Amino acid sequence: MQAFPMFISTTGRRVVIAGGGEQAAQKARLLLKTDAKIDLVAPSLDAELQGIVAAGRARHDCGPVSVQTFRGAALCFVATGCPGADTALAALAKEAGALLNVVDRPDLCDAITPAIVDRDPVVVAIGTEGTAPVLGRGLKTEIETLLPPRIGGLAALAGRLRGAVAAQMPKTARRAFWAWVFKGAPAALYRRGEEAEAARSIKAAIAAGQAPQGPDVGHIALVGAGPGARDLLTLRAVERLQEADIVFYDRLVDPQVLELARRDAERVFVGKAVGATDWPQERITALIVAEARKGRRVVRLKSGDPAIFARATEEASAARAAGIEVEIVPGVTAASAAAATLGQSLTARGDSDTVILATGTCRPGDALPDWAHHLRPGTTLALYMGVRMAGHISATLRARGAPPETPVDVAAHVSTPREQRIRTPLAKLSKSLAEHGIDGAAMILITLPKNGTAARAWHAQTAEDKTSALSA
Repeated sequence: MQAFPMFISTTGRRVVIAGGGEQAAQKARLLLKTDAKIDLVAPSLDAELQGIVAAGRARHDCGPVSVQTFRGAALCFVATGCPGADTALAALAKEAGALLNVVDRPDLCDAITPAIVDRDPVVVAIGTEGTAPVLGRGLKTEIETLLPPRIGGLAALAGRLRGAVAAQMPKTARRAFWAWVFKGAPAALYRRGEEAEAARSIKAAIAAGQAPQGPDVGHIALVGAGPGARDLLTLRAVERLQEADIVFYDRLVDPQVLELARRDAERVFVGKAVGATDWPQERITALIVAEARKGRRVVRLKSGDPAIFARATEEASAARAAGIEVEIVPGVTAASAAAATLGQSLTARGDSDTVILATGTCRPGDALPDWAHHLRPGTTLALYMGVRMAGHISATLRARGAPPETPVDVAAHVSTPREQRIRTPLAKLSKSLAEHGIDGAAMILITLPKNGTAARAWHAQTAEDKTSALSA
């Protein structure tokens, strides 16, 4: 290493920022997260920095600047945006013996500002010794998704209770107690936003002189894995994967998503596929409930959004019937992901103001879904699991008045390396799917604009149907 990573105490100490524009404001935003006394050194300040001074969070020193300006400061930033001014100010700061950072001038720096993940009082700093700041920011993004947003609150609570633990708990029990706090039930409660319940359980354990014995209460999270790419998961979804003891996943979940799970979490492939019977829903439901009854934290990882054509109702109902807490974590659903990869919106002002989410098929024995009557001018029809029914879809919509040339967008394996996108006339939907080898999970999007040929044809067909019905 050419730089030693260290955290600098700011309590009761002065930090100088030399500069009055955007570069200085960027540094001020960072320092406002601390309790440092901020001195802004510049002839004039931009509106943002003036607001910081007006709020009493910083002091404005309009000059003249000398060695004394920087003397005794815990840290100095030079950020004027002018290379000549930066060099001159850096020389004064160095003469004052200040620890110095000069924006975009690593050759003048004693200290380099890291990329920061802030979960106060938990702080992660990522540095590249000034060689690759873009890489540092990319790593920050990765860590942001892995570090629970509420972990700082739990750490702060632990700090406030550390004295009570030392007073009431024998040394031999403390390590197990803190492991339980940060890895057991209190951590899970805190991550779900149940801070008060977490605090009560920790205080009860302190009063008892040890962490609770036996397994934690089980929990089931029905988690949306989105369309495929792992960076489309929500932060909450990543949190649940990080705290899971066991993850049940199906064939549509990308392997990269599973890499976000805790390293020692058990992974169970349940192979859900249209028409498959190896893992019927009843068996999956029974298994996730059984694992939760053991006190385990269970994640049922579902492609897309758990609440849209994903059998979440059955699994959630079974969990509640067994007295097990269940949570639904939404994900990016296939319709939204398909529209995004196609570079279009599911709605368009003045053109389509209604979106219908429907399934193209049903479980064996059920009547086919009656979605065709929803398609009318101004509507986008988003069909899930419709590839096998492409011929029926085309024929039904054409019979309802949609012209044969109505454009249909199909997106398969969205956001993955296997992604496919095609546009085809409604009349050629089945043929186009076959030609492109699309035979699995795909999203079919059909928009009938309010105006144009398709709308006129639909209205004409509707009028004809009404006339025929009256004649009959």
